[in-house]
Amino acid sequence: MIKIYTDGSCIGNPGKGGWAAIIFKNNEKKILKGSKDITTNNQMELTATIKALEYISTKDKIQIYTDSKYVKQGITEWITKWKINGWKTSKKEEVKNKDLWLELDNLTSKNSIEWVWVKAHSDNDLNNEVDLLAREAAGLK
Repeated sequence: MIKIYTDGSCIGNPGKGGWAAIIFKNNEKKILKGSKDITTNNQMELTATIKALEYISTKDKIQIYTDSKYVKQGITEWITKWKINGWKTSKKEEVKNKDLWLELDNLTSKNSIEWVWVKAHSDNDLNNEVDLLAREAAGLK
């Protein structure tokens, strides 16, 4: 099983952002991270997950750990209704970050994924590590 920890960070919202992912595959640890000049925290959270899934080339069972309820609920609950409602929210507004949701939906449809929500800034060492990496990528220390 592949385990992935993801996080996104933003200085201002919108502002300079960073994302990071820690991937455990075949007993090896791989760190991915990146940044964008003008973005939002939610966009960075989604990007971290997308980049991690793009990196994985095998169709294996995957556990994704995230402290973003936006990402977890969006991909496991909300997206089904968004598709039915023509990418409109329950308030009849356009779904924000539709392009990223479409990418994530495409990537998740190719894999068997278990989504695990973890509390931010708690006792989960790997979540804290990926948070630090995302903050560093955004320019925060």
